[in-house]
Amino acid sequence: MSLAAYRSKRAFTETPEPVGRGRRSARTHVFVVQEHDASRLHYDFRLAVNGVLASWAVPKGPSMNPADKRLAVRTEDHPLEYAKFEGVIPAGQYGAGIVMIWDLGKYEPLEDQSPEEQLARGKVQIVLQGERLRGGFTLIKTRNRSMNSGRRDYWLLVKSRDEYADPLWDIESASFDRSVLTGRSMKEIKEGKPAKPRLGRHRV
Repeated sequence: MSLAAYRSKRAFTETPEPVGRGRRSARTHVFVVQEHDASRLHYDFRLAVNGVLASWAVPKGPSMNPADKRLAVRTEDHPLEYAKFEGVIPAGQYGAGIVMIWDLGKYEPLEDQSPEEQLARGKVQIVLQGERLRGGFTLIKTRNRSMNSGRRDYWLLVKSRDEYADPLWDIESASFDRSVLTGRSMKEIKEGKPAKPRLGRHRV
């Protein structure tokens, strides 16, 4: 796992995104979901694995409804510092748009296999401990597809049928329109408004 692809796509003199140190820590089990209003609104789902954030773009966002099978497209690894990144990526830069921390917390692997081993085999089973996402989830690799000169990995993100499952889940609910880290809306992030004090905010 490497940050080479991440760094090659960004001009860090222009974007506020972190360069990252790529440190290795087997005990860092952080996850983050970032709402990203780029060319198309989507959600970035990231898990700390082997010193970086393994990342997937989820067009419709995660769901607490086990009946929903969300497409998740694997993207380049991001630095661990990205778990706290919230702001505006300037026009003309890769991924230009507003980034909001939609959920943040810790996760634990469900099986005896390490997150690295689960990722390599194409099936990642975890328990999330976030403010909005809780309980078991599975990421399942479905196929590779050639996209011009490269290949893209397609996965599915599925909620487990446990006590946290919610068949009425609606990611567009007004209760989800603010950052779990700073309490700001997408509009307030764009305007550079300061963070708001919030109770129950995750510290990871």
